[in-house]
Amino acid sequence: MTEFLDNDGGRLAYDVTGEGALIVLAHGMGDNRGAFRELAAPLAAAGFRVATMDQRGHGESSAGWSSYTRTDSAADLVALIRHLGGPAVIVGHSFAGGAATIAAADEPDLVSAVVELGPFTRAQKIDMGALLSNARYRKGMSLLMGAGLLRSVGIWKRYLDHAYPGTKPEGYAAHIAALEADLRRPGRMAVVSRMGMSAPTDAGAKLAGVRCPVLVVEGTLDPDWADPKAEGEGIVAGLPAGLGRLEMIEGVGHYPHAQAPAEVATAMLAFLKDTARA
Repeated sequence: MTEFLDNDGGRLAYDVTGEGALIVLAHGMGDNRGAFRELAAPLAAAGFRVATMDQRGHGESSAGWSSYTRTDSAADLVALIRHLGGPAVIVGHSFAGGAATIAAADEPDLVSAVVELGPFTRAQKIDMGALLSNARYRKGMSLLMGAGLLRSVGIWKRYLDHAYPGTKPEGYAAHIAALEADLRRPGRMAVVSRMGMSAPTDAGAKLAGVRCPVLVVEGTLDPDWADPKAEGEGIVAGLPAGLGRLEMIEGVGHYPHAQAPAEVATAMLAFLKDTARA
């Protein structure tokens, strides 16, 4: 059941399932909380209270916010955790991976651990050599930039098709149809464009200030980087020593939680069990 939280002049939509310690799932730009439909269930079954939130300007959350940075998203996540009663584990995908980093650094008493899925957490630089040699990366960059610059739902759908390589997960077609209807609402692709143009420097600057354990999950076929493993290793290296670990999921792209939810859930639960023992 959708619930709402008023924050910073807007309204955030979320839902909660399960009982136990709190986990908050935050999707990336151009998506909605339905992306976590297959991940939330095993986490709730494992004894967690799982909240999924629509980012500002997405899904059932309101549009018309003054800005759409990772710092803004981090503040939204913190507000939801306070509202639901923290501390919480934050799981952030892509854009929200950086937001989770900021929230953890700024509010250490409210964030007990972070899981970053295909995260944009560090300052990015286009790999010109890889644009020539790596067709997956070249196509991914072209579609991402085209969707943002032209504010095109059609190009964004082509990007999603590319970012989910191989066999599409169950429910993919219905999820994409719902996203398309969402993104064709007035102003919604403008939000995606503004998020896409928001550099993750605010998140990268906070990496060294994180004090909780962090799990970074990357798909080996993620087209957003020429070398997804190197990107994940870079995030771990930016954290204080011993706090971060990297998990690679074979054969999936930028949406590991949707393409391989069982593997991601297994990795997450092992990580959370280890952090609870520490």
